[in-house]
Amino acid sequence: MIIVIGSVISSQETHAQISQLSREHVARSRAEPGCIAHNVHIDLEDENRFVFVEYWTDMTALMTHFSVPESREFADALTQLSSTPPDLKIYSSEEISPGNS
Repeated sequence: MIIVIGSVISSQETHAQISQLSREHVARSRAEPGCIAHNVHIDLEDENRFVFVEYWTDMTALMTHFSVPESREFADALTQLSSTPPDLKIYSSEEISPGNS
């Protein structure tokens, strides 16, 4: 499984727009093949920080997601609207059951 953790920082002026774009992007992404989960959260310690948590079946599904025109447009919009450059980390992972470590 592939896990993506990303974040952006809004300003007061761009917060509502980033929120709306993020909700649309998450809903659209959830319908893509290979998407296990795709969520956006507000950081409780910094209400201007949006945190994205995504789970994908494999790297092929994620790369396909990144190549969707709407995903590229979303990333470009976030870059323009964010007060700092977006942060993105990608991890390869496997689930471990609590008694099977």
